[in-house]
Amino acid sequence: MKQNIHPKWNTSAKVICACGAIFETGSVLENIKVDICSKCHPLFTGTQKFVDTLGQVDKFKKHTEKAAIQGEEKRKIKEARAAKQAIDKSEKPSLKDLLMQARKNLKS
Repeated sequence: MKQNIHPKWNTSAKVICACGAIFETGSVLENIKVDICSKCHPLFTGTQKFVDTLGQVDKFKKHTEKAAIQGEEKRKIKEARAAKQAIDKSEKPSLKDLLMQARKNLKS
């Protein structure tokens, strides 16, 4: 093993949880802060707990609301385009109609 390149190993590093539990373990860090530990994790306690550490749920709700608004705007744009196309079709005769009128004019 090379000398002076490896971090110092602490055999009694303190782990501090958000719930207040403190225990010791081995680590290269002296103090470790965690959001959830075995004393408060739903898998170990058997109780259901909602964990949102970084605001991920709020971020997801904001994203879905934004997507719903954009979907509504797209629907309105599609309806406006469809209405415009319907108006354009009613004002302009189709190629079939033009050919039918040409045939009538030739016969008369």
